[in-house]
Amino acid sequence: MSDSLIGRIKELEAELEKLKSQLKESREAGGDVEMMSSSSADDVTDRGSEGNCTRKERKKSGKERPFDFAAHPRRHVALRLAYLGWAYQGFAVQENTDNTVEARLFEALLKTRLIQDRQSSNYHRCGRTDKGVSAFSQVITIDLRSTQFCGGLGVTVPEKVDPSIKSKAASSELPYVKMLNRVLPQDIRILDCAPVAEGFSARFDCQSRTYRYYFPRGSLDVALMEDAAKRYEGTHDFRNLCKMDVGNGVLQFERTILSATIRPMWSQQASSMDQYSLFVFEVKGLAFLYHQVRCMMAVLLLIGQKLEDPQIISQLLDVENNPRKPQYSMAVDYPLVLHHCHFEGLSWQQDTEELNYVMSSLQQHWIQSAVKAQVLQEMIRDLKDRGGVSSNHCWLVEGSRQKKYRPLLERPCCESLESRINHFVKRGRLEREEGENGEGTLKRGKRPKHCHNSSTHAEITKQAEDQKAED
Repeated sequence: MSDSLIGRIKELEAELEKLKSQLKESREAGGDVEMMSSSSADDVTDRGSEGNCTRKERKKSGKERPFDFAAHPRRHVALRLAYLGWAYQGFAVQENTDNTVEARLFEALLKTRLIQDRQSSNYHRCGRTDKGVSAFSQVITIDLRSTQFCGGLGVTVPEKVDPSIKSKAASSELPYVKMLNRVLPQDIRILDCAPVAEGFSARFDCQSRTYRYYFPRGSLDVALMEDAAKRYEGTHDFRNLCKMDVGNGVLQFERTILSATIRPMWSQQASSMDQYSLFVFEVKGLAFLYHQVRCMMAVLLLIGQKLEDPQIISQLLDVENNPRKPQYSMAVDYPLVLHHCHFEGLSWQQDTEELNYVMSSLQQHWIQSAVKAQVLQEMIRDLKDRGGVSSNHCWLVEGSRQKKYRPLLERPCCESLESRINHFVKRGRLEREEGENGEGTLKRGKRPKHCHNSSTHAEITKQAEDQKAED
């Protein structure tokens, strides 16, 4: 090896050691990780200031620059979501628990920085579902961060926009569905997204809602239940078939049911005679009252057991002759699903890749549940072969079974609507106002200072205005 080559290697090694030393000094000074010449060594402190720290270092020190939502357009969109509600305390946010679907949803929206906060997000939901109730087509409307500086359906562009930014605006919108599904729990999935006009509301623009309640045939007379369900159709006062939420301002109990049917889940008629075959009660209406579907189903189950005659539905809907609700237990929550919310004119945008992702997730849930169901069914059949006798008890009604059945119209009754109104007027939850013609009207009063309730005051106010709360 020549002397000149050896000399050059030594020079390079010396230069490498010098650069390593400079890099070490730069890191110790807290500056950017970059190589500096000896002539700029006096600027190390300046480069170590907050303005030149890397994002990772700012986050570590708790000084990360806040996200400027005002610099981004916002887009009003409708999101359709599905969720398994069995592990949650309901859909809507509550004061006494954060274990709700809506709480998980807003955690995802904040984490992805699609919204700044709930208060400024122009958020509306189609309906509420209670503890244990699932949904296949819940719909919300909300303003989300957008990339569309050039405008578009539902887009609001910041007042002051740099022309250079506007010219470089992204041609495609943010992948809202994919972004949210990557941070949501596996039992909550966003299905579709649709841009909508700024004034569009999931609460007020919904044309109808469809609920499904799944149940096994067992020893039920399904044909009798199917005939009885038709009596629900039409416009009726459902005060005897719901939980009267007078304290939250719900004073009108007339609702319109467009259809009410019971049918087997599968088309094979032979299998529908098996006690393990599944049926579904499907009810479509303009709007529903609190616990209305579960009360309607409870009465149908009594009819299916031949404990009540189908005529009982007509009698319960006759509030003039039966103004007070008989005391009875509701149907249990877990078989109930908000199956469809109908809107006019929405163009749902589907991502095939994301659709397959959601489907794969649901298939995992189904496999586990189907196998467990089959194992239990085989155990039951084995015990039956050994001489065990199947119980005729209907397990889909809350509470314990009475030893001797007491007909509904012979049972003690709940308070009347008038009695409940007077109770809440005395407590200040409702206020009476004298009209110009001397007739009295009711309005929501001031909420008691130390009232504990499962919903915030703002949520309760929205619920009372909408009167579309459901199981």
